[in-house]
Amino acid sequence: MATYITAFVTLFVVMDPVGLAPIFIALTPDMSGAARRRIGLRALVIAAILLTLFGLAGEAILSGIGISISAFRIAGGLLLFLTALDMLFERRTERREGQAGMEEPSHDPSVFPLAMPLLAGPGALATMILLVGEGQGAGHIVMVHLMMLAVLAIAMVLFVLATPLARALGRTGTMVVTRLLGMLLAALSVQFVIDGLRGSGLFG
Repeated sequence: MATYITAFVTLFVVMDPVGLAPIFIALTPDMSGAARRRIGLRALVIAAILLTLFGLAGEAILSGIGISISAFRIAGGLLLFLTALDMLFERRTERREGQAGMEEPSHDPSVFPLAMPLLAGPGALATMILLVGEGQGAGHIVMVHLMMLAVLAIAMVLFVLATPLARALGRTGTMVVTRLLGMLLAALSVQFVIDGLRGSGLFG
């Protein structure tokens, strides 16, 4: 059981659902609670599918097409940096202005960046590969995936609580948080790239 508690803690730290809650607010501004829940649930389902796929066959998939985890991490960092720029400079604002009365905004961050690379990022996908490889048998594989689903369930609870939190912050507070988290996301994306370059062996 200690092995699976460690697996849960590892996945919780890597995916960081607590840290994702304010980012979720910043990525879903001016949306209703129902719209936020749909986006959150969609992101979690996609993340669960990706993590399960990599837990079962991730190493074979990447090696089969000649992609290293380091290259995967660099790509995720670059994509995340583009999202950080959007958050910092509010490039999505004009695209959303004509959608205020729509039930479902066309901007949907559920696949990118929520599901990937924030939830099922290079670190989480690599962690699933490593955790599954630490044991043998179907029971071990099932337990690791149950721990992963438990972390995603916690993330969903925090996503549901995002709407009252956004209401408490107000529009100005949300804008401030968006800018701040855009800066943090930019730093995180650069760290992804640095880790990928270090893991690639290009710089010793």
